[in-house]
Amino acid sequence: MLKVLIASCKGGCGKTTLATHLAAFYAVEGKNTVLVDCDRLASARHWCERRAGLASAVLPIDGTRRNWRERIPTGADCVVIDTPAGASAEDVDELLDYVGAVLTPVLPSPFDLEACSPFVQAIAGLTRIKRGKVAAGIVANRMRPWTQASQRAYEDMQQFALPVVAQLRDTQGYVVATGLGKSLFDYHAEAVRSHQDDWKPLFKWLRKSSA
Repeated sequence: MLKVLIASCKGGCGKTTLATHLAAFYAVEGKNTVLVDCDRLASARHWCERRAGLASAVLPIDGTRRNWRERIPTGADCVVIDTPAGASAEDVDELLDYVGAVLTPVLPSPFDLEACSPFVQAIAGLTRIKRGKVAAGIVANRMRPWTQASQRAYEDMQQFALPVVAQLRDTQGYVVATGLGKSLFDYHAEAVRSHQDDWKPLFKWLRKSSA
């Protein structure tokens, strides 16, 4: 079973968008997919509710309850865990006995880079990650690679304590799709294909981490 934790010390970095798109991709692929929402705002759970009528529905689990692990169905193929904003390395450490991979989205602004660097450093130092028991990586999010600012930010991210495993370009398509309970993977138009391709390195990395 693939189990992925999405965590960041900073709000507004696209954590829930990353979690819902991961869940949607595997659901569209025919996997029995669960999305655990540990945020009291319940944005991920509301997304699941809007998606409930689709053949590729995703099962929402309330991760704010202590017994949420017991509610994961035995037939689940993929579990994505969306943590609240402001997570600490200690919060992540508590879940490392359950997941096989941790992803931290980082935006290409000086404020985000400055705020996230210590968090990433702390994550990299956790015992199970340091020993290679759990894979951990950075997702460069809302990138605009045609700008010098994003290019410099990507270079800065490469100096972080964890590898950059994917670059996701900025597009309003994510906002529109998630508002409908969908994802870019629910569409086949040429306009979204290149953005879908942005995710291929991430999926390849996750396959290796769960092998």
